[in-house]
Amino acid sequence: MSERKRIGILTSGGDCAGLNAVIRAVTRCAVDVYGWEVLGICKATHGLMSRPPQAMPLYVNNVDRLLTMGGTVLGTTNKGDPFAFPMSNGSLADRSEEIIEGYRQLDLDALIGIGGDGSLAILRKLAQQGGINLVGIPKTIDNDVGITERSIGFDTAVNIATEAIDRLHFTAASHSRVMILEVMGRDAGHIALNAGIAGGADIIMIPELRYKLENICHHIKKRQAMGQDYSIAVVSEAVCTESGELLEQGHFVDCRLGGIGQYLAEQITNLSGAETRVTVLGHTQRGGISSPLDRILASAFGVVAVELVAKEQYDRMVTWQNRQVISVPIAEAIKNYRAVDPKDTLVKTARGLGICFGD
Repeated sequence: MSERKRIGILTSGGDCAGLNAVIRAVTRCAVDVYGWEVLGICKATHGLMSRPPQAMPLYVNNVDRLLTMGGTVLGTTNKGDPFAFPMSNGSLADRSEEIIEGYRQLDLDALIGIGGDGSLAILRKLAQQGGINLVGIPKTIDNDVGITERSIGFDTAVNIATEAIDRLHFTAASHSRVMILEVMGRDAGHIALNAGIAGGADIIMIPELRYKLENICHHIKKRQAMGQDYSIAVVSEAVCTESGELLEQGHFVDCRLGGIGQYLAEQITNLSGAETRVTVLGHTQRGGISSPLDRILASAFGVVAVELVAKEQYDRMVTWQNRQVISVPIAEAIKNYRAVDPKDTLVKTARGLGICFGD
């Protein structure tokens, strides 16, 4: 039993399934096992920036219902770099000291931050500047945080994408169409690759592998010649056009990826004559009830994060490697994002199944 501590927990960046399961695990372990206090910080660093800081006490009896709940009860944000925070007059201000002071006002002994590589980089910079005792937990549906084999939210996103592919098979076959499913994946094609294999896709397109449209169309025509008059293609939103252009939806304040599915549909129709339709899965991949695997991973990560605080091993991130949870320095974890290796086992698996990457 370690000395009594008061720890804070926050969720930062985009939401995903499994965040509430982490909050539950951290609270149960910290309160039941160690007898500590836990404060949930609202709206990530924005909550620490507020005066008074926005936080809520967490107890075992108010977190047990969170295991399957999607999103995050603490709220989150993926806007506003605290070191260059956009102000109402259009200027940028460094508000990092306000966040550090918010941490101090809450009289916290440690902070557990749940985020992707970008969020963890900001939290670590704040921790280094303000002497914050930080432990990181990786979450991202893209599964691109370095070192860890799995991040919270990924498995649920793959399950949702796989279910969509399962449903598209029937309508594609009924109308002899090419059905394109555009899935998320900011810089990496893990969702497209995993869901494509699990859903029995015929074509998988990921940003790590360059493609030629003629190869895609040849595969579709080959299937047609064999009597398979429909095809399912899964494409990551980060895939570029054939010429290398990254498509974005520029009508947002911050440009967001999107549009590659429609681009491919038009090109495939023009080049192959195949009737083609597009489904953009979008934010449905982030929501809903978390999968059993994400609940288990979130629970394991939460417990080990609390154990790191108990041992006062800070500036570290929990990670899943070789079927166990260990910890690594945060700086090492976020140094490089984890893209799909073209020689990855699953890439080889897809090729062995006759799935076309267009390369």
